[in-house]
Amino acid sequence: MPTDGQRDRGPDDLSLGFMRRALQLAQQGQGQVEPNPLVGCVLVRQDNIVGAAGHQRFGGPHAEALALAEAGAAAQGATAYVTLEPCCHQGKTPPCSAALIQAGVTKVVVGARDPNPLVAGQGMAELRQAGVEVIEGVLAEEATRLIAPFAKLMTQAKPWVIAKWAMTLDGKLASRTGSSQWISGPESRAVVHQLRGRVDAIVVGRGTVVADDPLLTARPAGPRQACRIVLDSQASLATDGQLFRTRDEAPLLVAVAASAPQKNRDRLARHGAEVLVLAGDDPPERVRSLLDQLGQRRLTNVLVEGGAGVLGAFFDAQHIDEVHAFIAPRLVGGRAALGAVGGQGLSEMSAALKLQHVTTASSGEDVHVHGYLV
Repeated sequence: MPTDGQRDRGPDDLSLGFMRRALQLAQQGQGQVEPNPLVGCVLVRQDNIVGAAGHQRFGGPHAEALALAEAGAAAQGATAYVTLEPCCHQGKTPPCSAALIQAGVTKVVVGARDPNPLVAGQGMAELRQAGVEVIEGVLAEEATRLIAPFAKLMTQAKPWVIAKWAMTLDGKLASRTGSSQWISGPESRAVVHQLRGRVDAIVVGRGTVVADDPLLTARPAGPRQACRIVLDSQASLATDGQLFRTRDEAPLLVAVAASAPQKNRDRLARHGAEVLVLAGDDPPERVRSLLDQLGQRRLTNVLVEGGAGVLGAFFDAQHIDEVHAFIAPRLVGGRAALGAVGGQGLSEMSAALKLQHVTTASSGEDVHVHGYLV
């Protein structure tokens, strides 16, 4: 029976509520399902949820299959709320469109169309041909944003780029001497470790390694083990730091320019690093080459932690998709102290890129700003 609150709301509100639940379930697969998309499914019969699930792990059953299994016979005549168009091709698992038809679902409400060329509207067409009512575009903006990393991989063959930095209130990544530990507080650093634990790769520049000797691992460990990537154009990185000492715990890749001396490349390889040669004569071109090669490896999410030169190269390459900035209530000053994003930058303030879907939150004493550039 509907609750009193449900009696006060129309069916549109109920539909939005069911789709929001599906989006929440989908989000729970973050770090587990990539390079597959995040997907959630809620099965509803007579305004009651009879089955609900999110895609849980790569290679495992899709959200629709899990929700149908939970619903059993109650799926007959039900409405499915699915954040992403049901797939209609045989992959690691059977097609979800056929499973919904066979279960007797009579209506499917879809959040976003699948950007995969193997689907791209064909899943919904198959449902309609079988007599299933299909409604497309419910909470489409939220559903599309949820699958943005998957969509970039599908349409551009490049991973989604998350830029992260911590800076003082006056916009500095470090003092004039390069001192940077610690700008942000422990709460902010915990958020960063959560990010590290769900991405496929973490990117820094040689300068950051020299200054901080970082591990670039998630502590505690997350669902994914990220590859550590150092941008080092001349392959001159020292091999006695923590990255090399922990190469058996997490992969280490050093990305170099084509001009890097072969003897330097060989030295890094002997000490356990994979050496990746990037095309391009300047940092933005090499960033694009890096993303092309990571896309070929089916990496979905890449976290760029800086420093300023690396963040600037990604900015100039127009390949920052998402931002996590932590602003600490500290002042360090100094004309020579680096700002957050280096590179060439933009010439006019009117051309400045504006974050979309911005959220701000307290993170201990810091302020955490999160948003998207696409």
